[in-house]
Amino acid sequence: MKRKASMGMKRVIIILLWLALWQLAAAWTDNQILLVGPVQVLYAFWQNAVSADFLTIVFHSFIRIGLGVFLALFLGLVLGAAGYRIPILAEILEPAVQMLKSVPVASFVVLLLIWFGSGRLSFFISLLIVFPNVYVNTIAGLKSTDVKLLEMSKVFGIGKWNRFFYIYRPALMPYLDSCLKVSLGMAWKSGVAAEVIGLPDTSLGERLYMSKIYLDTAGLFAWTLTIILISYGFEKAVLWLIRQAAEWKPYPACLAKEARGPKAYQEYPSERAKIWKQDIPCPAIKGKGGEINRQELDIPVIKISHVYKSYGRMPVLQDYSMEMERGLRYLLMAPSGAGKTTLLRILTGLDGADQGQIINVPGRIGMVFQEDRLCEEYDALCNIMLGMGRKRMFGGPWQGRKKKKAQIADYVRREASIILPEECLTKPVKELSGGMRRRVALLRAVLSDSDCLILDEPFAGLDEENRIRCGEYLLDRLDGRTLLATTHREDDAQLLKGIVRRLSL
Repeated sequence: MKRKASMGMKRVIIILLWLALWQLAAAWTDNQILLVGPVQVLYAFWQNAVSADFLTIVFHSFIRIGLGVFLALFLGLVLGAAGYRIPILAEILEPAVQMLKSVPVASFVVLLLIWFGSGRLSFFISLLIVFPNVYVNTIAGLKSTDVKLLEMSKVFGIGKWNRFFYIYRPALMPYLDSCLKVSLGMAWKSGVAAEVIGLPDTSLGERLYMSKIYLDTAGLFAWTLTIILISYGFEKAVLWLIRQAAEWKPYPACLAKEARGPKAYQEYPSERAKIWKQDIPCPAIKGKGGEINRQELDIPVIKISHVYKSYGRMPVLQDYSMEMERGLRYLLMAPSGAGKTTLLRILTGLDGADQGQIINVPGRIGMVFQEDRLCEEYDALCNIMLGMGRKRMFGGPWQGRKKKKAQIADYVRREASIILPEECLTKPVKELSGGMRRRVALLRAVLSDSDCLILDEPFAGLDEENRIRCGEYLLDRLDGRTLLATTHREDDAQLLKGIVRRLSL
């Protein structure tokens, strides 16, 4: 606090020093046409401010230039986003944007005077100054979005709005902020310069020109001070709005489910529930009417058939086949580098196989990636709810209904507090330890609206106590979903009571 006060005092002293030098230079010149001091400028500024038409002059220039800036901001964001999504559109717009950045402002002023006259000149000039910068920085910001987060959103089926708001927006905002810091001041300088040339009625540019005609140096400085203050305030206001938009962190719109657990099976036909709850698969189970086969219950089998995958000349998977019955638990065990993660990426559609096929993969998947892949700026609750943000939910014991965000957040908080300290739930995940982040990623997958859980080393980085707690929580919330987890630890297979499948190098 003391340091900030001393810095502020230092800045005031520096400003006063420059004002004193300015006043001395004016006194030494002793010519009010060549140079006036700050006292005369402040007096002229006050005279302008109390005049009857001051607010009208400021308002007209503010509306023209401000509307040009906001229209440029809107068009730059919309066309930039469209150019990012549609590369051919970006290629079409590229020559026009380069022209706007390269052609001198004076050339545009003359041309626009011929086309539209002086009344709308400053509007178009401010638009043409700001638009290219916003457009270029929008594309650059969107391209900087973390690819791993985009892959996560694809696997979880996150909707377009949630994807933009929680993944693209944090990447875009720093580019937009730095772009506007430069563009807003340029817009006001160029807009007022255009008014000086076009001389529209009741404008700041007209007053600057009249001060020149009448050799009113004090008036010229006073109107310049007015422009500086308006430009500074406008820039701060727009940047404040942008930063408020960047810092706004509401919870995602999503669909909530009742807590998963043993009660969830009660709505299933009894024999189907028994089969889906088996710890170890069996070809058939005795029912009231005799033996019931899984095939008769029409439970699809996930089939991986003769899959090959290589990166360059390095083979990763060679003729690998595997079958997984829906509702059972599988542990894929292999040493590092054997292709476990590659197989999971093929299963989730993030990569394609060179040969072979995979059929009957569920459309809704909850996943724990090898990395946590969390949205760093948001808290644990927001990251977990983001995985629940599908557009619709289907029938079954976890059939969902729309709830208020506060109710959903309370539900998620209760669930998360089982394996996470409650005080860390509302902290940005970038402030959490590696083990806590891993548990957030696990919660996001388990509480997602999914038919299948695919977990890549889900307990990596956890101590023994938290590993057991997370494993028990996972089993209690499976709710009949298929589970495929990779691991290199034998005790993980015992903890999850799963069927072990080996993947060799």
